[in-house]
Amino acid sequence: MKPAPGLSRHFLQIKDLRAEEYGYLFERTRIIKSRFKNYERYQPLVDRTLAMIFEKASTRTRVSFEAGMYQMGGSVVHLTTGDTHLGRAEPVEDTARVISRMVDLVMIRTYEQAKIERFAAHSRVPVINGLTNEYHPCQILADIFTFIEHRGSIQGKTVAWVGDGNNMANTWLQAAEVMGFTVHISTPGGYEVDPAVAGIADRSCYRVFDHPMQACEGAHLVTTDVWTSMGYEAQNEERRKAFVDWCVDDEMMAVAQRDALFMHCLPAHRGEEVTAEVLDGPQSVVWDEAENRMHVQKALMEYLLLGRIG
Repeated sequence: MKPAPGLSRHFLQIKDLRAEEYGYLFERTRIIKSRFKNYERYQPLVDRTLAMIFEKASTRTRVSFEAGMYQMGGSVVHLTTGDTHLGRAEPVEDTARVISRMVDLVMIRTYEQAKIERFAAHSRVPVINGLTNEYHPCQILADIFTFIEHRGSIQGKTVAWVGDGNNMANTWLQAAEVMGFTVHISTPGGYEVDPAVAGIADRSCYRVFDHPMQACEGAHLVTTDVWTSMGYEAQNEERRKAFVDWCVDDEMMAVAQRDALFMHCLPAHRGEEVTAEVLDGPQSVVWDEAENRMHVQKALMEYLLLGRIG
């Protein structure tokens, strides 16, 4: 079944949607999650098919998209690198032309952002970024919705990013620019965020701090990620030495707001980027955050395929 006319939009990075659209998505997420928790059947995507293409391994991304699509009444085709010719035996553009004639929606988890953009440019159906080296927009949707659930609007708030200037950091900066909050960033030297890669125009949406404790001061949310992301395993030992002072601990949480939350996109390494006391402590909402990947993605798929409901 084809998507509704004129709705073949893609979600490749946060700035693809407007703040007003995110407000709608978060409200839809609240409604969809409530129905799920109350065991109310809601299947608006009957006869719709999602193709999931994985060039990077995944736990949460696969389970959240696959379970979410089935719960919404649709079906899923799961493809890995060995199952497709994406950019190998045939051009990405040709693969996009073929797959998008057979399904209603495509989610891709890959390396270079340029590859998913090439695919989207030749796709007849919406394409969702499940993670690239540069961005991880679905995770940030889940993080912000989780913040809203626990603390209300994120507008005007401060998010402290402690650790690598990676795809998560880039996406937090985009979200800050679009949704009106501030990010405090602290990374080791040589691992800074590149504003050009992050794709932001307004540099007032973030501040850089040499020491992670300074970044955490007054923050409403403290968040981090692994020191070594997929694709950078060869740098693991070098990174372990460089990041030793960028482990989120009780002292960092103590200088944040009294009711500050802690988030981590997982998987986490206790004793490296975060202590066990923080990850498993009362300020941590990482398990809500992980579950909310499924709920925000259900709202996103609904929006990309059906537009606004009601």
